[in-house]
Amino acid sequence: MKPFKNLFLLLIIPLFMGCVKDQNPPVSSGGMYYPPMAHGTWNKTNPGSLKWNTGKLNNLNTYLKNKNTKGFIMLKDGKIVVEQYFNGHGINANWTWYSAAKSLTSTLVGIAQEENLLNIDDKTSTHLGENWSSLSKVKQDSIKVKHHITMSTGLQNPISDFVQWTCTAPSCFKYQASAGSRWAYHQGAFTLTQNILTKATGMDFKTYCKQKLQDKIGMNGKWDNLLDVRVFSSTTRSMARFGLLALNKGVWNEDTIYPQAYYNEMTNSSQDHNKAYGYLWWLNGKSDFLGTADQTLYNGPLIPNAPSDLFCALGAQDQKIYVIPSLNMVVVRSGEPAGNTEFANSSFDNELWGKIMEILP
Repeated sequence: MKPFKNLFLLLIIPLFMGCVKDQNPPVSSGGMYYPPMAHGTWNKTNPGSLKWNTGKLNNLNTYLKNKNTKGFIMLKDGKIVVEQYFNGHGINANWTWYSAAKSLTSTLVGIAQEENLLNIDDKTSTHLGENWSSLSKVKQDSIKVKHHITMSTGLQNPISDFVQWTCTAPSCFKYQASAGSRWAYHQGAFTLTQNILTKATGMDFKTYCKQKLQDKIGMNGKWDNLLDVRVFSSTTRSMARFGLLALNKGVWNEDTIYPQAYYNEMTNSSQDHNKAYGYLWWLNGKSDFLGTADQTLYNGPLIPNAPSDLFCALGAQDQKIYVIPSLNMVVVRSGEPAGNTEFANSSFDNELWGKIMEILP
C-alpha cells in the first residue's frame, strides 16, 4: 500500500498547490502589466532596454529636483521605467492631488452610471432637491449632471474670490448664462458632483470611492475636507495606478471598472467652448483651449511638446497624471509648484514634456 500512497501524494499535491497561488501575483493581460494589489511589488523595465536616452534622463532628474518635485514615475506597458523621489519625499509618502482628483471624480460618475444609480442627463435637482441654488426653477432645471462634469453649468464663477469660488451654499450659485452655453472652471459647481454621487449611491462619497475604485485597483489614499472642498492625497504609485486604469480604458487586468463607452466620452471634447476638456480630464491635441483663470481662448494644443493624444488629470501646484495611449505610457509628477501656482495646466507641462521627448527614442 505504501507505494500507492506515495503515488497518490505525488498526484494530489501539485493539484492542491495549483489552488493555493499567491493572492496578489504580478499579472499581465494582452501585453499590459498590472501591479499586484498588495503594495511593495511592481515590475520594472530598464530604460536602456527601451533604447531611451539615459544621458538625457539624468538631466531630467536634475530638472525635476530643481523644480520642487516630490515624486515622479514613468510607466511603459504598465511597468515602471523611471521612479524618483526628491526633496524629502518617499515611496510611502502621501501628497495632495488637488484638482487632479476631479478626474478621479468623473471616473466615479461613470461607475455610478453603469450601476444605474444616476445618468449624466439627470437634472441636478433630481439628486440635490429643488433648493440647491438661487436660480429660478426653469433655469435650475436646465442644469444637468453632465454640466457639472464638463464645467458648463453657466453659474457665476467668482474665481478671484476663493471662498465664494469654492462655496456650495445655495446662495453662492447664481445665474450668469444658460447651461451648456459657456465653459468656466468652477470649484463649487464641481464639488456638487461629489454631493450628487453621495445622494445617488446612498453611500458617503469617500466610502463609494474606496469600495468602487481604490480597492479594485490597489490604490491607497484618503479624502480630507478643506472648507467646502474635499481634497484627496495618496502615494505617487497610487496616482500611477489610477493613470494605468485610464490607459486601459477602465479595465484593470480582466476586471472592467467602468465601461469603454464612458471612457470614450470622458476623454474626448465634451463641449465646443473648450475643446481641450472632457469629463473633468484635460485633452491635448486640440486646436485651442481655455485656461482656468478667465475666458481667454489660447490657440494651439494644451501641451505642444507632448503627443497629441495625451490626456491628463491636472491639479494645483503642478500635480500631474499624464496618459499617452499611443506610447502605452503613464507619467506622474507630484510636488510643490514648479513655477507660478496655477489651478491646473501651467507652463511647466510644456517644459517637462520637452525634456521627456528628448529621452524617448
